[in-house]
Amino acid sequence: MSIGLTRYSGRLAAIAATGALTAAIFVLPAKADTDPKAVLTTYSDIALAKFEDSLTTAKALDGAVDALIATPSEETLKAAREAWKAARIPYQQTEVYRFGNAIVDDWEGRVNAWPLDEGLIDYVDKGYGTESDENTLYTANVIANPAIEINGEKVDAAKITPELIAGTLQEAGDIEANVASGYHAIEFLLWGQDLNGTEAGAGSRPYTDYDTKNCTGGNCERRAEYLAAASDLLVADLEEMVANWGPEGAARKGLLEGDPKAGISTILTGMGSLSYGELAGERMKLGLLLHDPEEEHDCFSDNTHISHLYDAVGIRDAYRGSYKRVDGSVVAGPSVSAMVKETDAAIDTELSGKLDATVAKMEAIQARAVGGEAYDQQIGEGNAEGNAAVQAAIDALVDQTKSIERAVAALKLDTIAFEGSDSLDAPDKVFQ
Repeated sequence: MSIGLTRYSGRLAAIAATGALTAAIFVLPAKADTDPKAVLTTYSDIALAKFEDSLTTAKALDGAVDALIATPSEETLKAAREAWKAARIPYQQTEVYRFGNAIVDDWEGRVNAWPLDEGLIDYVDKGYGTESDENTLYTANVIANPAIEINGEKVDAAKITPELIAGTLQEAGDIEANVASGYHAIEFLLWGQDLNGTEAGAGSRPYTDYDTKNCTGGNCERRAEYLAAASDLLVADLEEMVANWGPEGAARKGLLEGDPKAGISTILTGMGSLSYGELAGERMKLGLLLHDPEEEHDCFSDNTHISHLYDAVGIRDAYRGSYKRVDGSVVAGPSVSAMVKETDAAIDTELSGKLDATVAKMEAIQARAVGGEAYDQQIGEGNAEGNAAVQAAIDALVDQTKSIERAVAALKLDTIAFEGSDSLDAPDKVFQ
């Protein structure tokens, strides 16, 4: 409730009339606490903007893929690769929405699952091997084989369509490594395998893999068919998620029509789980422990430094309630940061500073990559400086998670269980 200026003036006049006023000191009403529903609206608006940007850049990628297929050349292949890299920047910033939002988590495997047994899709180097005890489709090579067998049943793959990829090939045989759709399937089809280990160089698939007049790798028409279908499917999947965060979308309504306190917990769950178990643990510490380039996120393109950086930026965005769009405009509003600041300003300052520190450590990894030392080289055995740069980012992620936990406590939210990781919690298990 606010008290009008007229009432204050009247009170001062009355006091003055009695001769009792020697000095007037009064305190204006305290600023109202940040409305949790307003914070959830900001969070939903930013989700919509991020997925819209992901869709826009995926459509640009789809156009570049069509151009590559229509006119295979060094130039059109390079343009498609650059479009793929551009598409990763807004998408990675959405990953903070995955944890806590079941509708996003259930969908995410269709667009960003990794690592993948790429032999399911196309030809692979002899060093990849010919079989796996865990995956009967390890070298199924759908592009070369118009008929394959899944769980003892014959599958007609004569026509490669989005429906075949999504409905039959994706996680075929209930095996997670059978990733047939999404960014990483497209990445493999644009770059091919990175056979350089922890030495310099990414995948080097030639444009002639799509040139039917001068075909390398065999089955150029079917490879183009697969790439086009996978690209169309990515666009369709992103359209679905844009709708989920629109005004009448299920994801938005689920938050705004639910318990506001639970909604704020959802935001912090996403921040903590991506920060700790997923990014610091599974995506970074595991690869560093094993010094294994196969454990880097964008392993075909050597784009991992960008994906990790924008995951960290996305975590910070979720806390501060602000996102800079691809077109340069900004979506912002009431934030979790404001709520924490009103409760305990010191914790807000601490967490905000740590989020900046993590982004800075990721930018240091990026700088090394831009300077010629790719992420897979940075985690390579014997690279003390590169290993230290990656470990510094891991340490920053772990440290900021502790402050996220303090923010949860400050807001008196129910106990939140963040995703864990054996790589951080029980590293000995990694080597068993």
